[in-house]
This record gives sequence, structure tokens and C-alpha cells, in this order.
Amino acid sequence: MTALAPETFHEQLMSRRYEPSVAAVNELCDSLQEAKPGTVVPYVDPMHDVEECRIISLFSNIGEADPSGFITAGDQDAATRMLGLQWKLGLRPEFVMPWNVHPWHIPGEVNGKFTPDQIQAGLKPLLKFLALVPRASVIVAHGTEANRLANLLLKTEVPLLWRRGLKTYKVRSLSGRAFAGSPARQEEYLEDMRAAYADAMARTGIAKP
Repeated sequence: MTALAPETFHEQLMSRRYEPSVAAVNELCDSLQEAKPGTVVPYVDPMHDVEECRIISLFSNIGEADPSGFITAGDQDAATRMLGLQWKLGLRPEFVMPWNVHPWHIPGEVNGKFTPDQIQAGLKPLLKFLALVPRASVIVAHGTEANRLANLLLKTEVPLLWRRGLKTYKVRSLSGRAFAGSPARQEEYLEDMRAAYADAMARTGIAKP
């Protein structure tokens, strides 16, 4: 009798995408994907938590969808930088949650630079997402597209925003040309991000370990 192959880490992660900690957000991802046939909408990793989330990391997802099927900070270098930043700050995953400016990807294609209409199209999904994370009151917007969507968001007159006193921080993307430069310059970029997240943690009552 042939033994069954062990479930891969990716399969385990996908099988957990409707756990209570992220079910509502990932069901929103499903509905967004169904609304645009032929696209994929990456999920939020189940290590995050809709009830505990205080900070949103808003990514300018101009590249391809990650093969994992989940939202990432960008390429592998970007993901490594993000994890290192959170580790140094002691920012646990349940207190932060990622989201993409334009939730949709076309499989196998690079999104490329978003048009104003594409950024505008991301506003309604972002508002729906924010409604699902009731304690989130800070957005850290990574990159030009994320900064533009954050500006659009702040111009809306949605009561949810002023009830929470929503604050946005605008920082660089974690990869691509926006992160180009000498090691010293890149360290400056990371320090700006650390300062933004540290201030966001203090603002939202997340204690450093």
C-alpha cells in the first residue's frame, strides 16, 4: 500500500483560509474575484486576526500575484524586509493585516503601473475591508499607488473613518525601483518604515514586548 504524501505547507495554509480569524476577509476576497471573472484575488494569511487587527499594511501590488495565493509585501526580498521590520518592532501578526491597492490580479500577468481608474476601483473594496476589521485605525501605505489610494480614502465622507480617527502613514514600497539605492540608503528607507510602524503601534495601544 502506498503511503499518502504529506500535505505541503501551502496546502495546509490554503485549507486554513476560512478559519474564524480571517474568514470574513477571505470571503470578501472570494466575492471580489467572482465579480471579475478571469481574475484572482489573493487571500489574507490565517496568522492574522480580524478582531485584533489595529494596523493595515496597504501594498501597491503592481507585480504578479504571489504563487502562494496570499497577499505579500512584494517579491521575496520585500517579504523578508517586512518580516524583519515586524520582528525588530515586536509587531505580532494578529495586530497587523495586509491589503492590496487593486485586489485583482490576472493569472501569470504583471499588473504594471495602475491607472487612476484602477486605483479608484480599489476604494470600495478597501472600505468593505475596513468594515471587517473594527479595531483598525491606522493604514501604512507602501508605495505610490497605495499613497494615492490613501488620499482618495481620506477624501471620502464615510463616518467609519472619522469615528475611528483613521490615520495614514505614507512610506516606500519594499521592492522595485522605489527601494533602489546603496545599502545605506536602503537602511534609511527601512528606518522611515520602522518609525511609521512604531508610531502606529503607540497610537493603537500595541505594547512593545
